Amino acid sequence: MIVSRTVFRVLFAFVFLTGNAWSQVKKDFISNPVIKGYFADPSIIKHQGNYYIYATIDPWGGDELAVWESTDFVNWTQKHINWPTKQACTSPTSNGSKVWAPSVVKAPNGKFYMYVSVGSEIWAGMSDSPLGPWKNAKSDNTPLLAGNSTPGVHIIDSDCFIDEDGKAYLYWGSGLNWVNGHCLAVKLKPDMISFDGTPKDITPPNYFEGPHMIKRKGLYYLMYSDGKAIDATYKVRYSTSKTPFGPWTEGPESPILATSADSTTYGPGHHTVFREKGQDYILYHRIFPQKKEYVLRELCIDSLNFDTKGNIRKITPTGVKSFVKKK
Repeated sequence: MIVSRTVFRVLFAFVFLTGNAWSQVKKDFISNPVIKGYFADPSIIKHQGNYYIYATIDPWGGDELAVWESTDFVNWTQKHINWPTKQACTSPTSNGSKVWAPSVVKAPNGKFYMYVSVGSEIWAGMSDSPLGPWKNAKSDNTPLLAGNSTPGVHIIDSDCFIDEDGKAYLYWGSGLNWVNGHCLAVKLKPDMISFDGTPKDITPPNYFEGPHMIKRKGLYYLMYSDGKAIDATYKVRYSTSKTPFGPWTEGPESPILATSADSTTYGPGHHTVFREKGQDYILYHRIFPQKKEYVLRELCIDSLNFDTKGNIRKITPTGVKSFVKKK
């Protein structure tokens, strides 16, 4: 009987301790999806300790963007900003497409700039704070890139990259009818809306849409999506170059993020990358499969890691350990 009581006490202690440990792990873990609901094409900034995510509202965009604010990357509060809207961002050359795919950055001049797709055109906005008020960065309220500016290229999915020297570059472009993806790029002047030169076609291998540029140890990594955004073929690839315009060499483990074997991660793509406490993270969307004429997507996060040669390693979707210290 004494042995039985001892065994019982040991087992009880083990269950109690491991249960507490598991609860702590769950508490300190950011699981996917990051935010409840259906959203896509995320952009993220951090300002004064707060995180801000901007994204497309599914299905296929809304009359405004989805915007959230968080202090811990776990609890999110939805916000509403005054710009862009479908009504404010419509021109004689735009089509009926809704508000899509924002890219938000803080420029060297201290202001925030947003590059966003509305009506298959790129519009540029500016603000003194992440939540606005925002306004068209162009005084004449026209699109930055009109719908007829580059025939044969779907003018969506813009991404602004600010280099270590403060110079800014804009990347954009998709294909039409799920083929012929093209990536265009141009250097921006300090006002963040004037072009310093003529846009160039810099399309890397196996590109379709959703460009996103990062830089590491002097090497430029152009990351992008390939495949159809409506099914399991959608995935994330990357190529590298010594310049922001190429030429490009596709990474040895590209694609680095694709539909998982069990399809819990289905059609992942159109991502952004950010760094927290020395670790890189990839924020992307995955498809929530359903029998409709449209897709619904969810926002997800995973760690982005490099090997000793600087190649991006393949990503196993799991979510991440919290990087925000609990108060």
